[in-house]
Amino acid sequence: MAAPAGRRAVSNALPGYTSPMCGRYALDAPRSQLCRRFSLDQCVELAPRYNIAPGSEIPVIRQSPAGLRVLHLLRWGLLPQWAKDQSLGTTLINARGESLAAKPAFRDAFRRRRCLIPASGFYEWRAAATQGVTRKQPCYISLKSAETMALGGLWEAWTSPAGDVVRSCCIVTIGANQLLRPIHQRMPLILPPEHWQAWLAAAADQVGMLIQPLPGSELQVWPVSHRVGKATENDPALIEACTGQPQ
Repeated sequence: MAAPAGRRAVSNALPGYTSPMCGRYALDAPRSQLCRRFSLDQCVELAPRYNIAPGSEIPVIRQSPAGLRVLHLLRWGLLPQWAKDQSLGTTLINARGESLAAKPAFRDAFRRRRCLIPASGFYEWRAAATQGVTRKQPCYISLKSAETMALGGLWEAWTSPAGDVVRSCCIVTIGANQLLRPIHQRMPLILPPEHWQAWLAAAADQVGMLIQPLPGSELQVWPVSHRVGKATENDPALIEACTGQPQ
């Protein structure tokens, strides 16, 4: 499906801008729609959010010990169980998919606590030259089908010295596909529906083959307003394509 009216797809190659990945995304889907798409047994109430940033509470889908598929809010920024304090979470918003089984910060969660993070789309910044000046142009990436995507994630339950439990998560990333490589070297792990259950519940040695980029043919990209760079901005216009020349 082509980009919706007023949204101009971007596919031209430009030098990559190596910012943290993935650091901003949007979720504009009613609770009822999420329940149907992800076959949820439980789901908290949600409001549309167009500029979700690290450190905030984000919707996360997990499988409960009873086998139920549930959506709760977890803090974005993984806190391993061995972390001394919560400051470590600010640096662990992403986990490289190629090394999940080996890195101490992620390997236990990869074995036992994988999750899905629903998103309407995500943002990335590319280098764009305008009148001889190079700026970082924000772009919005979504599925051509306009369906809510499922980003692969990990979650943890960390207990503070005072006994408080903090449930946190991070987004798994992988090398970018051909469409997104000109924008950034990496992209979130986007899992197709047929792999959701395996990611949530299969043994770790069975899910390595799932850690691969979604084909670029299934995605669409367009430039959006620089307002998205300010985390306090939150309105539907953030995901609309810029008109005329990229702004």
